[in-house]
Amino acid sequence: MKKTLALLILALVLVVSGCSTGTGGDSDEIVIGASLLTQAHPFQVAIKDAIEAEAANQGATVNVSIADQDLNRQISAIEDFITQEVDAIIIVPVDSDGITGAIKKAQDAGIPVITADIKANGVEVSSHIATDNYSGGLIAAEAMAKYLDGEGNVGLITYPEVQSVRDRIDGFKDNAENHPGLNIVTELPGRTREEAKTASEDMLTANPDLAGIFGFGDDMALAATSAIEERESDAVVIGFDGLEEAQNAVSEDNPFKAVVVQFPDEMGTVAVQNAIKVINGESVDKEVPITPGLFVYGEGFVDVTVEDGTVTIAE
Repeated sequence: MKKTLALLILALVLVVSGCSTGTGGDSDEIVIGASLLTQAHPFQVAIKDAIEAEAANQGATVNVSIADQDLNRQISAIEDFITQEVDAIIIVPVDSDGITGAIKKAQDAGIPVITADIKANGVEVSSHIATDNYSGGLIAAEAMAKYLDGEGNVGLITYPEVQSVRDRIDGFKDNAENHPGLNIVTELPGRTREEAKTASEDMLTANPDLAGIFGFGDDMALAATSAIEERESDAVVIGFDGLEEAQNAVSEDNPFKAVVVQFPDEMGTVAVQNAIKVINGESVDKEVPITPGLFVYGEGFVDVTVEDGTVTIAE
């Protein structure tokens, strides 16, 4: 009898032990899946690094999958996270519209979803942490108007599949209307530095009098700067993101005159913090806007305020 009882106890221990070794769900350890846009851009690398650092700080495990700007790869990663029964998923969407179905599938499986940097359309997530991109676009247009004395033809480098970029472009356009002499004459997509270089060259060819180019990210602004220098144009560049390479470029005497600065490390940190709060049943803000800064040639960071759509840049 004692031997039989001992065997039963041993079997029970093995069953319980086996159930506790999963990647999520039944484990006491918090496991977060993170599907990120790319590792080819320093901004996205900064988000990844911050997510991993904060997860370690919180004693959680984070499984990172890089989509390399491939929507199908990102959807597949999310489906894998669902199979793994992770406790939450953090996503930097490749496509704001195309990712909706995968997010709903995760939510149907009882897994909360947090988005960072780029918004997902058509679905409500537990929390979205991102730069106030629309305000950043307003700031970029104000900076462009400042360097052009309010007059000139301007080109925009875009990424139409990504909502955060759309917001920047919308903000830029709306504030450009406050400067009647500022005319947006061309918009071309430039999703990579190489594509942005080609777009800039095409803009300058079609518009020899182009006075400025707004690049939605550091790579785009740097590509535009290169194209302008090669053409020996007088056009100026205003960028967005503001990581080290861009700030260094703005600090030199070249067409790149100002960059709207985001804080990707804060995005990644808050994304993990909010994911863990949601897992633990705590409430979080649905929208966490992070106000961008402005870094300009010859001055570095300057004070900038946005109030009711009006931008004021300190002299």
